[in-house]
Amino acid sequence: MKFASSSFKNNAVIPGEFAFAVPDAKSHVALSQNRNPAFSWSGAPAGTRSFALICHDFDVPSKGDDVNQEGRTIPPTLPRVDFYHWVLIDLPANVTAIEAGEFSNGVTPRGKPGPDTAHGARQGINDYTGWFASDKDMAGNYFGYDGPCPPWNDTIPHHYVFTLYALDVDKLPVAGVFKGPDVLNAIRGHVLGQASVTGVYSLNPQVKV
Repeated sequence: MKFASSSFKNNAVIPGEFAFAVPDAKSHVALSQNRNPAFSWSGAPAGTRSFALICHDFDVPSKGDDVNQEGRTIPPTLPRVDFYHWVLIDLPANVTAIEAGEFSNGVTPRGKPGPDTAHGARQGINDYTGWFASDKDMAGNYFGYDGPCPPWNDTIPHHYVFTLYALDVDKLPVAGVFKGPDVLNAIRGHVLGQASVTGVYSLNPQVKV
């Protein structure tokens, strides 16, 4: 199965328009266009009945003590964990492309609505839901895509893995508000094929990407 993005090349830098935030000389970060990247695919295995698309960043600091703190940096040796940016399921088998900005175009305080979305598909909540939980202006369920916003004082670039799964079911057995790990559990035994595209991003001007 072939899977590619016209928004960025595999293992290349993700353009700022597809990020939640971009670097800012005065405040470190500024909100960006937050558009979902464009993707297309072909060669799905025989028997494919739906697709799922998951994006996760595997470079997120496991401890937040130093995150975005003046005069401090996040060491590269700190253990890292996953942060889910997009959980899209039940895409019909006849869908072979996603347009740039089709599912996300701008930052939506308190999150975009869901789970129902275009093409009869559904979207889970991403991990900004937990990140903003204590912010009275931003708290809410963040359904769908919200792009990169790594700590501006991190010393490593972050990697965003977009994985497309070809599945042998029309709809996954998850309901209500679901997350990335819920979907990864639900697709076990139903994956006919998968392919990934990885993008790189940093908000730290001193980090080479």
